[in-house]
Amino acid sequence: MIGELIAIGDELTSGRVANTTSGHAARQLFLLGHQIRAMHTIGDDVALIGATLREALTHADFVLVTGGLGATTDDLTNEAVVRALGLKTVVHPGVRASIAARWPPGRLGDAVSLDKLSLLPEGAEVLDSACRMAGYLLRHRGKLLFLLPGVPPQLEILLADKVIPALQAASAEHTLPVCQRVYRTCGLREVEINKRLLDLEADERIHLGYYPVGSEVHVSLLLRDLARGMDDPLFARTDRSIRAALGDDLYGIDGETLASSVGRLLQERGLVLGIAESCTGGLLSSTVTGVAGSSGWFAGGIVAYANGVKESLLGVEAELLARCGAVSGETARAMAAGAAARLGCDLAVAVTGIAGPGGGTAEKPVGT
Repeated sequence: MIGELIAIGDELTSGRVANTTSGHAARQLFLLGHQIRAMHTIGDDVALIGATLREALTHADFVLVTGGLGATTDDLTNEAVVRALGLKTVVHPGVRASIAARWPPGRLGDAVSLDKLSLLPEGAEVLDSACRMAGYLLRHRGKLLFLLPGVPPQLEILLADKVIPALQAASAEHTLPVCQRVYRTCGLREVEINKRLLDLEADERIHLGYYPVGSEVHVSLLLRDLARGMDDPLFARTDRSIRAALGDDLYGIDGETLASSVGRLLQERGLVLGIAESCTGGLLSSTVTGVAGSSGWFAGGIVAYANGVKESLLGVEAELLARCGAVSGETARAMAAGAAARLGCDLAVAVTGIAGPGGGTAEKPVGT
């Protein structure tokens, strides 16, 4: 089915809050074979919400709207829906009873109206049977309109438990899941990867995408309408070709990060890692400890920002620092050796450099 997503909130359009809900919903729906035609992020404006909704309904089989379902004066989604679709509003008895049970008289206060929370467009099918989370389904002229809360955890629950089953049931034909795999590389330029995989693109069934992410390049493989999914011979054959073409520059698949890949390799070999950092100030150690189970292969890190700390904690010689400078290969090697000795680990990595914005020279510019 073809869908559009509309995220509502001034906090989104001002950049104060990141719109994570649309990305999550799009990803889940895409993997189930639904095509997301467009994603909109708009402010709390009744006319704009209505116009965007009406336009989306002319192109899509379903529309998913998030945000603006609360009780404060800036929650305008229900009002916009009623006006845009020419509907009446009715008090939903289940929602009203649920709110009244949780909020005895007097606790709501003058600024929050019980009617505001329980007044929904006619025909609304509340998604949460317990009426504890906002959200409902409207069926409008053969189209499905899902109104969901903008709170990410609530949206994720309703999307998985209510929206996706409803869409799958409404599909005229069974929608075959999309088969997608992401290959994570480090050390190759995007154009070089494209050159290595160009022959695969001759098959129109194979869709490849190339996405620079920081110092990495991720390659996306996408195939549709494979009855056997990832067990299909075409998918398996293409997967083998991509792995062979990327070689040792391929470090991970799908959600595997560079840190988790390093951890996996260390654990397989029974090795323990230590880290010494200067300009990164603990960032590298934080990235490593963000991997679940890192205690099994990571001993610890030493942040030696000042030269005196490099000397006292890592054993870097003052003469070496004076001769080569804190930002040098010689100092980095000495820091790594000191970390391995102090932490009692098998391997150690050291980082030193000029992070900027100042401090660079012609010989050692910012970024060295």
